[in-house]
Amino acid sequence: MDPTRVIAVRHGETAWNVDTRIQGQLDIGLNDIGLWQAERVGRALEDEPVAAIYASDLSRAWQTAQAIAKPRNLAVQPEPGLRERAFGHFEGRTFADIDATLPAEARLWRSRDPEFAPHGGGESLLTFRDRITGVAARLAAKHPGELVVMVAHGGVMDVLYRAATRQELQAPRTWHLGNAAINRLLWTPQGFTLVGWADIAHLDGDALDESST
Repeated sequence: MDPTRVIAVRHGETAWNVDTRIQGQLDIGLNDIGLWQAERVGRALEDEPVAAIYASDLSRAWQTAQAIAKPRNLAVQPEPGLRERAFGHFEGRTFADIDATLPAEARLWRSRDPEFAPHGGGESLLTFRDRITGVAARLAAKHPGELVVMVAHGGVMDVLYRAATRQELQAPRTWHLGNAAINRLLWTPQGFTLVGWADIAHLDGDALDESST
């Protein structure tokens, strides 16, 4: 089977990114900077031979994907499986608030305990990783020899990077997960491999990093 080329894009900036507030699966839209970033990534990719665009159905990813789709005759295909990690009762709280009011849970979260799932429907890192790698592989398998775009979230980008570089879930993150960055991967039935990561040249070299993963 010919490899599938994958461009993975994190959504543009939101007000909650700026506030370091956990979004999880809450539906937060882009701020003005995020809308500009989405337009810029759309322009940066307009000459790429994209066969399909898949996106998380949360507004921040959906708006970003629509900007990528705008220059081409492609409809964005919603994929709820590409949603951000569910963070349960962490959602809507700032990092500082979680550290101050939920110190025991904060330690498990900060240490990347793979089995820790926040109360109220949160996902563990193990569950989240299995969801994302499974969905991304399923989508890529539909397009052997083609190029697809997947627009999602910081946590999703982190899972894909770890899958492509064979990094453990608990390995400290040393890579960037910037808003509207362009990340390139290859997929075969053997898994993902890394081609290029965190290209933000189209953003004049400036994008807020995802500091929650």
